[in-house]
Amino acid sequence: MAVPVVDPSLNPVSETAEAEATTPRRRRGPARADVLAIGAYVLLGVVVCLNYWGDVQNRVSSHLPTDHSWFEWLFSHGAYSLRHLENPLFSTQQNAPDGVNMMANTSLLGVTLPLAPLTMLLGPQVVYALYLGGALAATAGTSYWMLSRHLVRSRAAAFVGGGFLGFAPGIVHHANGQPNFVSNFLLPLIVVRVFRLTEPGRWRRNGLVLGLLVAYQIFINEEMLLLTAMACLVVVITYALLRPRAARARAGTFAAGLGVGGGLALLLTAYPIWFQFNGPQSYRGLQGGVFHSWGEDIVAFVTFARDTLAGDEAVELTIGRTEQNTWFGWPLVLLSVVALALLVRRSLVARILAVLVVLFSVASLGPEIRFNGELTGIAGPWSYIPGDLPLVEMMMPTRLTLVTTAALGVLLALAWDAVAGNGRPPVPAQRTPGMTAPTTRPRPRWQQATGYAAIALAVLPLIPRPLPAEPVDPPPAFITSGAWQPYVPAGRTLVPVPIPSNVHGLSTLRWSALTQHEFRIPAGYFIGPNLDGQGVFGAPNRPTSTLIYRTMDAGELPELTDENRREALADLRFWRASVVVLGAHPREAVLRDLLTALLGPPERVDDVWLWDVRDRV
Repeated sequence: MAVPVVDPSLNPVSETAEAEATTPRRRRGPARADVLAIGAYVLLGVVVCLNYWGDVQNRVSSHLPTDHSWFEWLFSHGAYSLRHLENPLFSTQQNAPDGVNMMANTSLLGVTLPLAPLTMLLGPQVVYALYLGGALAATAGTSYWMLSRHLVRSRAAAFVGGGFLGFAPGIVHHANGQPNFVSNFLLPLIVVRVFRLTEPGRWRRNGLVLGLLVAYQIFINEEMLLLTAMACLVVVITYALLRPRAARARAGTFAAGLGVGGGLALLLTAYPIWFQFNGPQSYRGLQGGVFHSWGEDIVAFVTFARDTLAGDEAVELTIGRTEQNTWFGWPLVLLSVVALALLVRRSLVARILAVLVVLFSVASLGPEIRFNGELTGIAGPWSYIPGDLPLVEMMMPTRLTLVTTAALGVLLALAWDAVAGNGRPPVPAQRTPGMTAPTTRPRPRWQQATGYAAIALAVLPLIPRPLPAEPVDPPPAFITSGAWQPYVPAGRTLVPVPIPSNVHGLSTLRWSALTQHEFRIPAGYFIGPNLDGQGVFGAPNRPTSTLIYRTMDAGELPELTDENRREALADLRFWRASVVVLGAHPREAVLRDLLTALLGPPERVDDVWLWDVRDRV
């Protein structure tokens, strides 16, 4: 998550930030409170993934089963690349014979490669569930570290803020099949390092560390890195406007460190980024700008998300089954407004957070304002942005609110800290003339009780529930036992039916994932180029795959011609097929009739129908 924070020396409550900027803070090692906080985050991560563990081998997200299966496939890709020492930036095991540009997809290489030995040992389903809960907890943990070490004094405040940053409704929503958007554990470290670039005499070291972190984040989620960079840019500009003298004094050191960090990150990632945009199966933009119109609904800000204690599935029928990137619930929105109103006059950090919240919330509304699931006809901010603008054309406006989420997480920590009456004690030798020294005075008990209660009432309804999961058919024994191996020589393809795509063939995509890519398959679930070089979901349909999908949807055998049979052989030849395999499927009968009409009678091998086409293609 893009966690906005300013210079670590900035006091979140008082105006004496600059007075303490040159005073190093005493290092604090792990305390008992830290261990308890991390333990609580880990426990919550287990709860979120609880439904998967009921039958981890045969359950997927019921919200995004295709994405869930895709990421299982990605874990197997990491294991396959390491085991066979192949280039992880590209895969020929899906979309044969063209392959898939993994850098041009959400490949999560920064995770799947280090976890490859575990995937080989336990399988992608187990590693997926383990990692999903672990990534949520790790993000909360690094956010807690950032808050407790650099922004607030109260460990309880850091715990509340860190928990929200790791388990906010919008983040947990993406845990439904998109672990790349919950893998935000490096972002708090990146943000802290960005604003430590102003430390005198340490710009080289800080720049080098920043460069390493940024380079690694590129192999986890580039979109979240871009959002973080945008948030940091807004923070820097806002700080410069609010504190021009201090900004000018620190600008040289900051720029030098940023140059070192940017240079190192570019050096480490230059080839992968070039490969992403110029390598085989790369593409330019998405056909039709499908993401450009996905703006956030205004009502969504005050709505409780489905996967929270206060939410339920019925709300999706009202606003629509969209990405729930805000869905904060009205108590948190109300608390945030009150907290900003109370803190903004005496806290520089609060002013910066206010700018982030307003700017990114408004920007997220997209090209046309939505209200309660309906387009209003009112032009939104993205209506003034060209749809083909580089990078922007790939962005989804609603995801800009993930910066809003991060800002609210920091605000929760500041609010708790303020309720506790915390402020940093002054250092007389470093006091700036004319500036009032802060004091640390506990608030009256009734004020503290009211403040804590307000924060609790806003946060407790947002505690996540276990993610919904659904059973999925296991692969046939013919696949899992290795009985397919005599039928698929090197360089040839196993064609599973239904042929995997972004709409059909969820179960057959998992055949490849759960065997850890031991055979190649045609088509698949990914983003690749169409004939015009624009990005599309899945491979361009060939006549036979189109015929299979149409038959599945209709549930009856269409009238076939000799041309259909010639096209089937031509497609199998293109795919370099050796065998066509049909396992148990709700449309098994009609699909068997279709393939029999195209290829002749099958043979029954174990628990599948098999068409051996090696002699014909």
